[in-house]
Amino acid sequence: MAEALHSQHTTTFPDLLNQANASLVVSTYQAGKLILLRANGDSLNTHFVSLPKPMGVAFDQGRLSVGSGAHVIDYFNMANVGPKVEPINTHDGAFLPRRMHVTGDIDIHEMGFDRDGELWIVNTKMSCLCTLDINHSIVPRWRPPFITGYDLTDRCHLNGLAMRDGKPKYVSALGTSDKPAGWRENKAFGGMIMDVDSGEMIAEGLSMPHSPRWYRGKLWVLESGAGQLITVDEKTGEKTVIAEMPGFCRGIDFVERYALIGLSEVRETAVFAGLPLTEREQDRKCGVWIIDIETGETVGFLVFSGGVQEIFSVQLVPSKYPALLDLNDPLLHTSYSIPDDAIQEFTPPDPKLLRVEEAIAFHRRREFDKAIPAYKEILSDEPNNVTVLYHLGVALSDTEQWDEAIHFLEKTVKLESNHAEAHNSLGHAWAGKLNFDNAIKGYEAAIAADQTYAIAHFNRGCVKLKQGEFAEGWKEYEWRWKMPTFQPFNCPQPQWQGEDISDKAILIHTEQGNGDAIQFARFLPLVKERCRKLIIVCTEPLRLLYKELDCVDEVRLPGNLPADLFDVYCPIMSLAGVLGITLDNLQSNTPYISIPKEVVVPQLADNGKPKIGLVWAGSPTQQINHHRSCPIDDMMALTTLQQFDFYSLQLPLSENDKQTLKQHDVTDLEQELVSYCHTGALAQQMDLVISVCTSVVHLSGALNVPSMVLLSPHADWRWLTDEAQSTWYPNTSILRQRVSGDWAELIERAKQELVSKLG
Repeated sequence: MAEALHSQHTTTFPDLLNQANASLVVSTYQAGKLILLRANGDSLNTHFVSLPKPMGVAFDQGRLSVGSGAHVIDYFNMANVGPKVEPINTHDGAFLPRRMHVTGDIDIHEMGFDRDGELWIVNTKMSCLCTLDINHSIVPRWRPPFITGYDLTDRCHLNGLAMRDGKPKYVSALGTSDKPAGWRENKAFGGMIMDVDSGEMIAEGLSMPHSPRWYRGKLWVLESGAGQLITVDEKTGEKTVIAEMPGFCRGIDFVERYALIGLSEVRETAVFAGLPLTEREQDRKCGVWIIDIETGETVGFLVFSGGVQEIFSVQLVPSKYPALLDLNDPLLHTSYSIPDDAIQEFTPPDPKLLRVEEAIAFHRRREFDKAIPAYKEILSDEPNNVTVLYHLGVALSDTEQWDEAIHFLEKTVKLESNHAEAHNSLGHAWAGKLNFDNAIKGYEAAIAADQTYAIAHFNRGCVKLKQGEFAEGWKEYEWRWKMPTFQPFNCPQPQWQGEDISDKAILIHTEQGNGDAIQFARFLPLVKERCRKLIIVCTEPLRLLYKELDCVDEVRLPGNLPADLFDVYCPIMSLAGVLGITLDNLQSNTPYISIPKEVVVPQLADNGKPKIGLVWAGSPTQQINHHRSCPIDDMMALTTLQQFDFYSLQLPLSENDKQTLKQHDVTDLEQELVSYCHTGALAQQMDLVISVCTSVVHLSGALNVPSMVLLSPHADWRWLTDEAQSTWYPNTSILRQRVSGDWAELIERAKQELVSKLG
């Protein structure tokens, strides 16, 4: 079974990438992945791209070179392609593969560009530095003086390369042997740093040195066998330990006073036995550590919790949220990079087509004030241009101009009756007007035009669920696995469809958001009644919560799961459909979860006032979505009710958020919210939790804590349509906006409700 790839990080990690206006490329040959770490607001997006044995990574002038198995692959950044990558208008660049050079198996390690843009490669098998040309696999350029000739026997395990003043200057190796694999004889302390120009040894006796770098006038080295970042005096060879880390360190890059360093879990094999790091009693990590090079302190980290155990290279690229396209991406067929002088000789494009492309480009960038007038101007000359009619309808729908959107989309499908996308968008526009019968007609017309149109099936399912028609809704909701944004659980075992499993072990895995995992945990006792053993795979923040459930036999984090651990599996949000849940048999008994006694949180002071917990956004991505997120300033209007004490259950908080809370005398509990159990224990001390649609309101609802959820008219299916009380959580009331986006008016009604409930 494929091993799941997951990570956790400190809030300082995306902060640093935001500060640098950059993203980080990480290579892991062990997992066969190139990983893009990209800041997304206050969170970190971790994007995995499959490559065979990726190791060395180098960047220069928009060119990203990756040593991958027996190849060097060159990707070039085309900024204008970025907004076209799905999801559109998300990426500020796109690295497209343009060239692949076959080197043969030379065990490529580190690489670097010189001042002329030539790529230098550490050829570990041949114990040399080499470059590339069109006529050869590789061109050997330099080898250590103690290496008497070239072969493929990895004599000294040359591995690291530092550029200085635009040329190769320093290398690292694990030994100084001139015989096949001779470096292994003294692997623990046989490492060295050498000057390429002079061929002289700078430092010896190091424990598996890697990744030399020249930065701020100093030679930095990772002494991997000791798990240390050190500096080496290039004249005396004296080493100074700057920081110690919990892993085998390889790969380093710098942002101002900070070093980003790759860490690997040391494998307990003969190669790694006897290292200072393996003798240290410490839980070793795999991830990326941020070290303050002036103080040596760890100021942030990212840890991989499954699938990735070894990192080789880390490389910053000056693009905040780029895409990385593989060789099968269809955008490669329609994206071109051509010299400026050649572009001048191109036949001018059709002015009509150019106008359309320009309008669509405005739309992709969500510049609706430009896109909508541009579309309408084209239609004044070409009133039956189906492409423009469709895009205009979508743009109007995106800006919630529902009636006008419907007008243009209906015209689109009248001209082209099998336009599945237009029918789907028409359904979305009717749903925006809360006319769900017409929305269903739109989605069904899209499905009639394209029977396998997964998005239309999924949308139809969501509306059916919102209308309380659960039997049909659950069936259509399963189409989510056919959508490009969903990645199915990959294993050879079959998915449970409701058959007899009384003698079988079932694995239930969480999906989508943590709130969904809490909401659907209510069905786990029903599953336990039907199976021999119930195993849960969930994220770390949910682990203690699930472990406390009597019906759960075993809780696992995502990662390497034994093939014989279970017989069947089921995504947690598929349970309702498998179990035949309808509004008639939905059990809403709460609480159905509990907090373990060992979870300790502060006892909040009793000032004789009711305690009110506040949550205004579920995640950084929601904070730019006015349907899901309430501006903090609007939420703070509640604090004018001085007969209550207010507490923030929001995670994460920006510095501006913290200042706002302080100004309104709201107690900040962020430091205590280390897991859902801790958040739940604090929620249980509240007299009322007021939240937008987040995992916290699912948590408080499942614990039967009195709660109030604040919703847009376009809230998702979990809250149905007109109910004032939650169907899923009897102790949770619902307040809905009367006008989409008007949080201020909704907060005023919430104040009245709050006074009515608690005085």
